[in-house]
Amino acid sequence: MPYPLDAAAVRSWCGLALEALGRERERIDAINVYPVADGDTGTNLYLTLESAARAVEAAFDGHASAGTAPRLADAIGAMAHGALIGARGNSGTIVAQLLRGMTEVLAATDGSADALRRALRRAAASTYEAVAHPVEGTVLTVATAAADAAERAAGEDAGAAEVARAAHEGARTALQATPGQLAVLGRAGVVDAGGCGLVALLGALADVLSGEVSAAPVAVRADAPLPEAAGCEVAGRVTANGCGDHGPAFEVIYLLEADDTAVARLRARLDGLGDSLVVVGGDGLWNVHVHVDDAGAAVEAGIEAGRPYRIRITHFGGARTKEPAMTARGVVTVVPGAGLAGLCAQAGATPVPVRPGEPPASGELVQAIRQAHAREVMLLPNDHDLRHTAAAAAEQARTEGVRVALIPTRSAVQGLAALAVHEPGRSFDEDVVAMTAAAGATRYAELALAERQSWTMAGVCQAGDVLGLIDGDVAVIGSDLTGTAMTVLDRMLSAGGEMVTLVLGAEAPDGLAERLAGHVRERHLAVDTVVYDGGQYAAPLLIGVE
Repeated sequence: MPYPLDAAAVRSWCGLALEALGRERERIDAINVYPVADGDTGTNLYLTLESAARAVEAAFDGHASAGTAPRLADAIGAMAHGALIGARGNSGTIVAQLLRGMTEVLAATDGSADALRRALRRAAASTYEAVAHPVEGTVLTVATAAADAAERAAGEDAGAAEVARAAHEGARTALQATPGQLAVLGRAGVVDAGGCGLVALLGALADVLSGEVSAAPVAVRADAPLPEAAGCEVAGRVTANGCGDHGPAFEVIYLLEADDTAVARLRARLDGLGDSLVVVGGDGLWNVHVHVDDAGAAVEAGIEAGRPYRIRITHFGGARTKEPAMTARGVVTVVPGAGLAGLCAQAGATPVPVRPGEPPASGELVQAIRQAHAREVMLLPNDHDLRHTAAAAAEQARTEGVRVALIPTRSAVQGLAALAVHEPGRSFDEDVVAMTAAAGATRYAELALAERQSWTMAGVCQAGDVLGLIDGDVAVIGSDLTGTAMTVLDRMLSAGGEMVTLVLGAEAPDGLAERLAGHVRERHLAVDTVVYDGGQYAAPLLIGVE
């Protein structure tokens, strides 16, 4: 029997959609050849819907504690918001916008059949607005076909269930036509991966509203025979002889707090930096997705537009091919600040950028290990307090067949030292020893501002004092950043050293690096200095002495 489109239906929709994407995840990953053949569309869609489902459950829990029942607007709004903040990859970002488009209509209605028709139309239109350069034969085309089919399901007897089923069938039909609309799909002999995920999502909605389970899984192969010269397997694996395409080296994703005017400027700037640009959201919160060669520039553009956070940078590993070959060894490193994230990504590592007070969960580290696409991974937590979280992530990854070594780095500068000596050509154990030794041979310091009066190892500090922490303990209390940094450097170099690393945060005063480098040259002969830009969220100054 049909069921109404209400808050309970949205909750069930999330659950069924998550189950469907869980079943289809590997199949969708296997046919992912556009826009980047990196074999993760199914996984990204699953993680996006998982975030949406958690948000809906939180909304129900909040209303239960208040003794009220959620409305349709509450549930669908939570679903869209959860998808927005948890969107992964190109496909997840577009689905988040689809849900936001539906919310714009359904939040002000009673969930009628006509409202669902209009919601699906608005969802399809909003995706075209979010994508910088829409391409047919993709999830955009499938969403439009679903809206067209929903509008054709008109009549006095057509309820929301009939509209949802019509949309699902329209999407299925459109999906099978995608290989003839997009050449890369035709060459690979597969349908669009993102569109396949949308069909699963709409099928779950139809099942919830109709109370009837839909039929067999969506076919992922193209109906037309595969051209002999294509050089691809029918299963959708793209080989190195022409089915893959080349493009930017990095995928950059972040949430952004900014106004509409700043986002319009950001779109124009990012469009000039790379491709696959998708910016979704509104009301001051956006999810930004782009593929670029200069990851740091993409993040800096976000900093100029507003406040970016939850920054994720994924290295495609040069030429982009289907199911990227598992590399022998990779590095996953936790870094404070966008500048260091870009630097580590350029070095071939998979960075996990964090903000002060927001340490990554073990699940985020596990996902980063997966994104490294390596059989062996060196995990650099770069924070003493993250050792247990990193250990849990390493243990989880090992159950998935990845050999993980936890390098005991306690600071970002120790992580940079370890990364500098990383050599995939060595044996695993030798590489672990070399990286661990490099980290251990690097003393580290951090300069920060005292927030309140307190006792320290160096005496009593007042709010606003500059604190110089060496190896995690307050060793110097000063009144200005430059003078305190010089004192810290002298103490660290008193025991010797060959290389000083300075990582400057966004709050570091102009000319600080030059003054400190000059101080080292004058007071400590034969000591080299290297300077890096830590960017936003990094401490005012990090110091490493090797």
